[in-house]
Parts: sequence; structure tokens; C-alpha cells
Amino acid sequence: MPYGRPEPLAVKIKTRLLAAAQALGTDDPVRPIKRLIDSTFSLPEGDARYGANALTPMAAPIEPSFSELQPHVLRFTIEPLGPGASGIDRRDEATREMRRLVSENFGGDALRWFDERSEAWRGFGGSSNLGYGAFFGTTSDRDGLAASKIYYETGENQLPALGRGLLGIVRTVTSLMPSLRPLFTTLSAMRSEGGQRLTFVQPEPIRIADFQPLLDALGLGDRMPGLLQTIGLTLGGRFDLPANSTLVAFGQDSEGFPEFELYVMLGMIPDIPPNFLQLLSLGLNERPRELIALERWLSAFTPDDDVWPGRFSILSLRTGRRSPPRVSLYLRPAEFELPASMLRAA
Repeated sequence: MPYGRPEPLAVKIKTRLLAAAQALGTDDPVRPIKRLIDSTFSLPEGDARYGANALTPMAAPIEPSFSELQPHVLRFTIEPLGPGASGIDRRDEATREMRRLVSENFGGDALRWFDERSEAWRGFGGSSNLGYGAFFGTTSDRDGLAASKIYYETGENQLPALGRGLLGIVRTVTSLMPSLRPLFTTLSAMRSEGGQRLTFVQPEPIRIADFQPLLDALGLGDRMPGLLQTIGLTLGGRFDLPANSTLVAFGQDSEGFPEFELYVMLGMIPDIPPNFLQLLSLGLNERPRELIALERWLSAFTPDDDVWPGRFSILSLRTGRRSPPRVSLYLRPAEFELPASMLRAA
């Protein structure tokens, strides 16, 4: 590299991901999407243009996450392509990467499944009024690429294109909670199966207990106490959530039964307890293996010269007929946030 030219942020991101993979015992997460990382993070570290993104505003658009349901993997999401790319370009690039990874890693049947399920989002009909277009994510375990995901921005007009089972769930959801607005659909391809989910945003203030009739209708009414226990504990006794701070996702398990996930956008909550992580860890005490996995994940994303990995952006709880509510935690790595002066100005 010529003298005086700063390194692209991609170098630092790849270094962090490789270090995290080594700490977590997973295969190299960079190799499958090296070209996409390079094209997405080609600007230097700290460039203010990174902050204008829909995934992690005021930080570079990369978001690692921990899941109790997948405690020994490395997973992360990015907003593909660099600042200034159009929603159509992001959608098309994410689609190309998804098709390539699915074909190379999971085979022709998986690719045909993806092409069929994604047609309404990747085709001409899905091009109108796109904002961010799409996000893209991968999951790696010790054997290599375990999953590839694409998050397509979704409007009301695309709901009829959902699979029959998911469409039935969504119709129940929208009839009981008409204030919900579709945000994106997630298509996940894994080694042996694929799945689709739809995520809504709740634009109005809401109480957690307001989801009880919906959970009852989906056959998940008995999961409400577990949701309330974890939310109440980690948010310091708060059971009501402000406008636009709540996302809810719906899907199906491998047997076709409904699944529900509640996302709390932590940056929208005005009074998060300062000991939030300690409270979350307290809630995991009864599941010591998952608690150890969370501590290991936090350590994997903590820089060598720091004691903290970054800001927690989202807390989610996922449940279904076969699983009580289980936690996921999303991170804005401290290494990739814009300088404090820019954050104050914003």
C-alpha cells in the first residue's frame, strides 16, 4: 500500500472476525464472503459516511450476535456495499452472494428452494420504493459455513408471496394487531433445511402483556410468563416499551408450528439499567452452559486494549412450542463505532 494511504476498514473487520473465530473455535468466517467485506468496507476506519446506514446508524454496518439456541457459532449481519449504494444495488448484491453461497455449500435443491421463495423480493416487482434494500448475514461453526441469511426489505404488497403456512400466521397476526408494519423477511439456508420469517415493527407504545391474545391464537400463550420474567429482569422492572422500540418476528419450526420472537431495540429505551448485562447473566444462571458461551462470545469481541466489547443494540427472546423463550443479544462493536465527536454532533 502506498505511503500515507489509510487502510480500508475491511482490514480491521477481517482481523476481528478471524480473532473471534479462533476464540470461539469456529471455521474462518471471512473466506466465504471476503469479496463482499472488501467492497462494503473499502473506506478508511472512522469515515463519517459509514454512519449513514440502516443496520447500525453512526457505526460501521456490521452487527455480531449471540444466540442461546446457537451458543457455539459465530454469526453476524452486514449492510452490503459501501455508503451511497442504492437499495436496489444492495438487494441485488445480497441476492448474488446468497445464491452463490447456497449453491456452493448446500447444493442445487437448496438453491431451487431459495430461488422460489425469494422471487417476489429479488425480481422487478420488489424494486419499488426500496430504502436499504437488504441486509446479509452468515453463521459459521467448527465445520464451516452453517447458514447464510438474507433480509429483504418488505412492504404490505409482498405479503401474499409468503409461503402458505407463514402467510396463515401473518394473517392471524395482522388481524389481531393491525398496528404492526412489515419491515423485512428473512430467508435462511442451512445445511439440511431452509426457513422464512417475517419481521414487523410496532410503531406505537406497547406493553409486553398486549401480546397475550396473539400468543394464545398461535398456541404459545403459556410462553408469556417466561417472556415477562426475562424482560422485567433485564429492563429493571419495565414491562412497557416506547413507540418504534419493538420488533416482532414470526416463522415456523421444522414441524410447521408457529415461532415468535420479540426484539427490544435497547437504544430506544430511555432507562436501561446500568447493570443490564449482570441482570441478563442472572437470568441465565439456571442454564450455565449458555451463560459460559455468552461470556466467551463477549470476550471474543472485546479488543485486546479494552475491557468492553461495545454497545448492546438489541435483546431478543425467541420461543415456540418446542422451546421456552431463549435469549439473543446483538452488539455494536466498540472498534467500529464512529468517533465520539461525530456521535455527539448526530
